[in-house]
Amino acid sequence: MKKWMVVLFGVGVALGQVAPEANYDEAKVGSYLLPDPLRLSTGAAVGDADTWRRIRRPEILRIYEGEVFGRTVAPETKVVAEVLDGGTPALGGKAVRKQVRLWFGGKKEGPGATVLLYLPAKSKGPAPVFVGLSFGPNATVHADPGIVLGETWVRDPEDRTKMVKRAVGEEARGRGASRWHVEKIVERGFGLATACYLEIEPDFVGGLGHGVRALSQKAPGADEWGALGAWAWGLSRMVDYLETDPGVDAKRIAVVGHSRLGKAALWAGAQDERFALVISNNSGEGGAALARRNYGETLQRITTVFPHWFAGNYAGYGADPGRLPVDAHMLLALMAPRPVYVASAEEDRWADPQGEFLAASAAGRVYELLGKRGLGTDEMPGLHAPVMETVGYHIRAGKHDVTEYDWEQYLRFAEKHLGR
Repeated sequence: MKKWMVVLFGVGVALGQVAPEANYDEAKVGSYLLPDPLRLSTGAAVGDADTWRRIRRPEILRIYEGEVFGRTVAPETKVVAEVLDGGTPALGGKAVRKQVRLWFGGKKEGPGATVLLYLPAKSKGPAPVFVGLSFGPNATVHADPGIVLGETWVRDPEDRTKMVKRAVGEEARGRGASRWHVEKIVERGFGLATACYLEIEPDFVGGLGHGVRALSQKAPGADEWGALGAWAWGLSRMVDYLETDPGVDAKRIAVVGHSRLGKAALWAGAQDERFALVISNNSGEGGAALARRNYGETLQRITTVFPHWFAGNYAGYGADPGRLPVDAHMLLALMAPRPVYVASAEEDRWADPQGEFLAASAAGRVYELLGKRGLGTDEMPGLHAPVMETVGYHIRAGKHDVTEYDWEQYLRFAEKHLGR
């Protein structure tokens, strides 16, 4: 069978649609008023942690479910785990590699995802673990020849309007390794668990019938989950499995994601409090950036280009994001009191670094109500000057990517809040 080395990063834009132009002029951002995370739908103020926990937090979650990401309609079947690699020395003896196939439909067929897990070989006990989805098959995460190669979705070379699933070849090994820095992670005493996001749910318009959503949903809906909801669900299923591994400290699991997978990481962390720490890397619109800021990618543009990511209701706010009853600061606040870290890149204007910082800063009020320290500043820090309170933030030089610098900050943040 012919092998394919192409890794798909996402396909959107229905025929006939035109994406609006982006604004990069701060003078054209305009004024906006953020909704108050500490005011109930009745108008009453939230003055204590108990009211936040019992009433306001569930209110915000319900809004995100109904208006942004959609309600998670999980399949009724129990996920079946098939062990492919029970534990093999790897990375020159620095790590133990494990691989398991999670079958979402309750039997060993249909949609599922293969989890790649590295644990530090010299750990004296259960290790804290970073969990994150990758854009390509697991073999792209590291050149380790023992990683199952996997498959991906590509455009059909004979009919460019269609997407097809194809096996990847040896050429794909390690292609995305610069975004993971596996050796650095295990040398610092952390494990890493990853899976390809495309296995959980394909990333193209019309992909609904090929992933986990097909087990419980027939068509897109106004408040039904989109692909981002499915990817977030998949992250939680990875935690289900990690809880059964004696080498994993299930109380110290951090979820991390880049770009659209940063949005998925935030939504996973908001819904699933087993994630002890949440990291958003360049997640932008629909993630850590304020939707009300007319800068870079906007709500209108993202729902035009990637309508399959969200609940159908989200697109209805495109013409006037100020009508949206929530914004990114409230998504970040759903992590409280757990640590949350937001990272931006100077040249990644598309993701609106200023909007990401402002959201992280505004989330601090909820953290302070719960006895934690937010960012502690409303002045955006300079390049390479990370802030690491319970809410963390940095902006680095460079473009939309995950770099060694980013991972160094995530490791420092995790060491401070989770230990090692």
